[in-house]
Amino acid sequence: MKEFITDNKFVELTYKILDKSNGDIVAQVEIPLGYVHGENSQLFEQVTVELEGKSVGDTVKVPIDCNDMFGERDESLTFTDDIDNVPEEYRQVGAKITMESDSGEPRDFYVSKIENSKLTIDGNNPLCGKKIIFILEILSIRDATDEEIEAGGSVEAEPDLNGIVH
Repeated sequence: MKEFITDNKFVELTYKILDKSNGDIVAQVEIPLGYVHGENSQLFEQVTVELEGKSVGDTVKVPIDCNDMFGERDESLTFTDDIDNVPEEYRQVGAKITMESDSGEPRDFYVSKIENSKLTIDGNNPLCGKKIIFILEILSIRDATDEEIEAGGSVEAEPDLNGIVH
């Protein structure tokens, strides 16, 4: 009997995220990501809505305007400094730096550019300002266990998605 994605189904899938403007791959997950469909989803709501009713073997394409999710880019969250003023462990594009605001709230910044002995860090979500396309391939569907429903997904470790999935 063919299984379909509905609430409380454990779904395994792989996906890639393409930048709609140039077709570049922004992120790709080849190790199956397991989640429980419905509440507590690890995926964007638009993606889970499009997955509803799909079955194993289906490929689903979901266009997303990231400004709707993360807001407009805030250029005040972008800083450039001489690379010599930055500790060595942060001197690579993609390095994550967690900082605190004056009120003690943590915020992740990422090294976005290194050029001419200058390093730029950016506190905007890496997808902010982009229009993307999620391309998902459904690998398996089954009833979720009570433990998986409570956890919202696999009770095993999930792959590191570099902060892409909310």
